[in-house]
Formats: sequence, structure tokens, C-alpha cells
Amino acid sequence: MTTLFSRYPTGRDVQVKSMEQAVKDAEKYLGEICSLLASYTRKTARLRDKADLLVAQLFEFSSREDPELQSGLKNLAEDLAMVQDYRQAQVERLETRVVAPLKAYGEVVKNKRADLKKFSTDLNRELKEIQKLEKIRLRNPADRQSISQAEVNAQKASNNAQRSIRQLEESITDFQRQKLEDIK
Repeated sequence: MTTLFSRYPTGRDVQVKSMEQAVKDAEKYLGEICSLLASYTRKTARLRDKADLLVAQLFEFSSREDPELQSGLKNLAEDLAMVQDYRQAQVERLETRVVAPLKAYGEVVKNKRADLKKFSTDLNRELKEIQKLEKIRLRNPADRQSISQAEVNAQKASNNAQRSIRQLEESITDFQRQKLEDIK
């Protein structure tokens, strides 16, 4: 028996699939980008640490040399130390302005998945109530009280699904806008 509400892809289904794909893509690609940037940041910090060791070694060596070589080694060490100060600033900026906000998307994606699950539950509830109404109408068309109650239940479920889709649309729109701002 096919009813009016068979599961053909509707505009709503396409929209939900699009939202699910946006969340899935954000989770995958932002996660990978965050991981790579964190790795880049760690390697930059390790490079800074090695250069700091080199600076210390240059200062130590310069203290044991004659004044002419000592001056050259100290200048080299001081210049290299200034470069490492910039590298330290780079590491801190990467950690605070890039990696930390991307890490936060793990929780954001988790919340969006919960929103999608809630919507899916509301949509399934609506479909079940409508199917229940159709069954009652087919089996016992004279029972107005049961039909009326089923219509009320179906309308409530439909209203919940409509409210849920609006909230989901707003949530995903905000998510996309925030993602765009954060990536910029």
C-alpha cells in the first residue's frame, strides 16, 4: 500500500542532506586543517627551541674566544635571538588565533549533529503520526473521534517538525556564517 506520504526525496529531505553534508565536511576538513596547523605550530616551536640552543652555544663559544671573534659571534647570536623572538610570537599567534578557534569546532559540530538528530526525530514522529492517521481512516472511516484525535496528533507532530526545521535552518545558517568568518 502506498500512501500520499511515501518516502520520495522532498525539498526538505534534500535540504537536510545538504545540512548534514555541510556539518560532515566541516568536521572532516576543519579537523584535518586544525591537525596540520597544530603540527606546523609544534614544528615551528621545535625550530625555535633548536635555534635557542644554537644561540646559547654561540654565546658560550664567544666567551672563550679572542675579542674580534667574540664580537662577531655575539652579534650573530643576538641577531639569531631576535629572529627567535619573532618565531615565538608566530607560535603564540598560531596557537591563539588559528589552532584554538579550529579546535572549538569539535564541540560546535557535535552540537549541530545533535540538532540534526533532533530534527530527524521530529520528522520521523510527524511521518508516523500521519501514517497512523491514514491507517485509522482506511480501517474505520466512521470513527470520527479516533480520526479527530489522530488528526490533532498529526498536526502537533507537523508543527513540531516545522518549528524544528526553522530552528535547524537558522542554526546551520549561523554555523556557515561563523565558519566563514573564522576561516577568514
